[in-house]
Amino acid sequence: MNNLKVIQLLPELNIGGVERGTKDFSKFLVENGHKSIVISNGGIFENDIVNHGAKHISLPIHKKSLFSFFLSNKLKTIYEKEKPDIVHVRSRMPAWINYFAFKKLTKKPILVSTFHGLYSTPIYSQVMSKVDHVIAISNTVKTYILNTYNVPKDKITTIPRGCEEDVFNQDILPDSWLDNWYEEYPYTKDKIILTLPTRISAWKGIDSFIELIAMLDDDRFHGLVVGPTSKSKQRYLNNLKDKISALGLTTRITFTGSRNDIVNIYKLSDVVFNLSIKPEPFGRTTIEAISCGSKVIGWNHGGTKEILEDLYPSGLVTLNDINELKDRVLEVSKVDYPYPNKNTFTSKGDRVRSELGGWDSTFKGEQWLTFSIYIPNNYKTFRLRN
Repeated sequence: MNNLKVIQLLPELNIGGVERGTKDFSKFLVENGHKSIVISNGGIFENDIVNHGAKHISLPIHKKSLFSFFLSNKLKTIYEKEKPDIVHVRSRMPAWINYFAFKKLTKKPILVSTFHGLYSTPIYSQVMSKVDHVIAISNTVKTYILNTYNVPKDKITTIPRGCEEDVFNQDILPDSWLDNWYEEYPYTKDKIILTLPTRISAWKGIDSFIELIAMLDDDRFHGLVVGPTSKSKQRYLNNLKDKISALGLTTRITFTGSRNDIVNIYKLSDVVFNLSIKPEPFGRTTIEAISCGSKVIGWNHGGTKEILEDLYPSGLVTLNDINELKDRVLEVSKVDYPYPNKNTFTSKGDRVRSELGGWDSTFKGEQWLTFSIYIPNNYKTFRLRN
């Protein structure tokens, strides 16, 4: 396979599944002799991308504003200078800017998009479907694309996201970390830890989680909500804390805020949850937790359902059935209850290789899909279309 130059576009490079996937894919490209360029407004992962040997170009393509469309001229200039083989758009606003930049190009690269979500505004989102090939991060997302956009089935490939096994591993928790943790959160010592890793948002199921802790009515259980709160969600967080106080759960539920030690928190946890009331497009925290050896419980819908059906069917619970959720927690949290299967969403080589007809790599997760488009036969096919 020829060396390729690949440009990825996304709004910013801060914490999130899209951002981490972009960073991981960029690293893989460089490690395999290809040239990687990431265009974004920057963020905490920018240094990682550059340190891995890729190039980052700062462009404020994150703003949902009519003025952002004028950036298409700058983007066109970048394309003419860099001459990429493939452009990969990962978000809608950058995709629109790219759409107008492409209109001005005489020689167009191959264009690929990844649908990372179940977008609520189809007209605005349809630009993600106007590409040579579409990536869906789950069958839930693929079904959404087929039902919403005029995209032929053979132009969509489903490859689940992955996570890094060397990061999300089952190594023993360091004593020093445990000592620091219990010093910071003494209420959690000698408890059955139930963890909901999520940003603070009404659709992420935090109300259900609070209700669950209240129904358990047992001081042995302690709930952790681990994730950031944006300024726009601060009032909602305050309402949640008021609810916790009114239920007398102040010493039984802890909001940790954003943490950079989520791997250790997964390992500390007896059960990890995904309780999003809207279907998750994928549910990355689910595979991260399972990779760390954690038991996971989640509602029976969306990407979470797909993962748990494959790796831990015992963790599936009927959507919004709090009584069933409580009973499942009491069952699954027992020390002798079986743990999940190995996380094949970080090692799906055999399954994906068979789909690709012999592509030989150790690449994992979503990155498999993007690179499957680059294998010689498909690459030439796309070239002919352009």
